[in-house]
Amino acid sequence: MTDEARPPFPPFSRETAIEKARLAEDGWNTRDPQKVALAYTVDSRWRNRAEFATGRDEIIAFLTRKWNKELEYRLIKELWAFDGDRIAVRFAYEYRDDSGNWFRAYGNENWEFDANGLMHHRYAAINELPIKESERKFHWPLGRRPDDHPGLSDLGL
Repeated sequence: MTDEARPPFPPFSRETAIEKARLAEDGWNTRDPQKVALAYTVDSRWRNRAEFATGRDEIIAFLTRKWNKELEYRLIKELWAFDGDRIAVRFAYEYRDDSGNWFRAYGNENWEFDANGLMHHRYAAINELPIKESERKFHWPLGRRPDDHPGLSDLGL
């Protein structure tokens, strides 16, 4: 295994695809762009809404902008489908802006991995809507979602 390896590796089973999705969720919930970028190949290609990024430097810049704007960010990912070296997830996240307005974003991601378990393609489609603070569903302390916190299906999302 190289320093550039991120198990579990493809081809994915249901169990390893679920594990990969949870590891991605855990990483994003750190809100640490440098750490998150290490899960992607050095030449990874992204489409996130209408924005495109290629390579870790652009991913780090994107995530830095994102988390400077999206405060108190909390994310849940759920496996949708998998095959070989590909995984599809659905997700939702909540955040507030610097004016105290809350939002929930819903989306789908399609991922493709190299043999070392690094993601080399990520395609994300996302919609978001304003919510009232009282409508929030993600209440764990910032960081990793606790194992006993409900997932998307359990929350009716």
